Amino acid sequence: MSKITTARLLAMKQAGHKIAMITAYDATFAKLFEQAGVHAILVGDSLGMVLQGETNTLKVSVDDIAYHTRCVANGSEKMFIVADMPFMSYSTPEQACAGAATLMRAGAHMVKLEGGEWLAETVTQLTRQGIPVCGHLGLTPQSVHVFGGFKLQGRKAEQAEQIKRQAVALEAAGIQLLVLECVPSQLAAEVSRLLHIPVIGIGAGPDTDGQVLVMQDALGLTSGYVPKFTKNFLAESGNVKAAIEAYVAEVADGRFPGPEHSFS
Repeated sequence: MSKITTARLLAMKQAGHKIAMITAYDATFAKLFEQAGVHAILVGDSLGMVLQGETNTLKVSVDDIAYHTRCVANGSEKMFIVADMPFMSYSTPEQACAGAATLMRAGAHMVKLEGGEWLAETVTQLTRQGIPVCGHLGLTPQSVHVFGGFKLQGRKAEQAEQIKRQAVALEAAGIQLLVLECVPSQLAAEVSRLLHIPVIGIGAGPDTDGQVLVMQDALGLTSGYVPKFTKNFLAESGNVKAAIEAYVAEVADGRFPGPEHSFS
């Protein structure tokens, strides 16, 4: 696998080749995931829940993400690394630039922000400073208390139109990647066709340009509630590398996600 860049991800979308992304938080898993053919790593604020044991992502700091981004970067030579901007770390463009600079210095190739049109000025400012940006729409976990829980977004026509409008506005502002989380499959397909940039789905059906999963979910390590959109690849493969190879292969040929992992 040659080094993955924003240009390579865009070329994959244009060629119809699916992008396989997964979360990672340390060098060991990063190296193994690269060997398994993963294209992109998300150093997610999900670490607040799966590593720190919190009930949501809100306590994660920029320093937390920077530490784990540095660990992942030390284990990866070729994968594209996206680092989450944590809760309240980008309330102004100036604050966003400072936090994003910390994450880029730690080894990120792109930062991810949750939110719609209100982020346009921030996205533009970041890209002017040479910082690539990934958007995140649909279920945005940092807004869990606004939504009243981790709930499907975009099922109502008005919500769906809002998500499409926000996606177009973010692309116009300069994002080069978009994550769509927990939205109906048809809406995700429409957004993927609407945008020129790659769209990565999680709980968004099979018709996005790629998929992302939390690594603990993909390996069946999640205790308690297991989201509908996940699959335990380790149960069928017997070892971690084979499990992630299966994930990459099933994303590539469209077997994952199936109807049982998607929302209508």
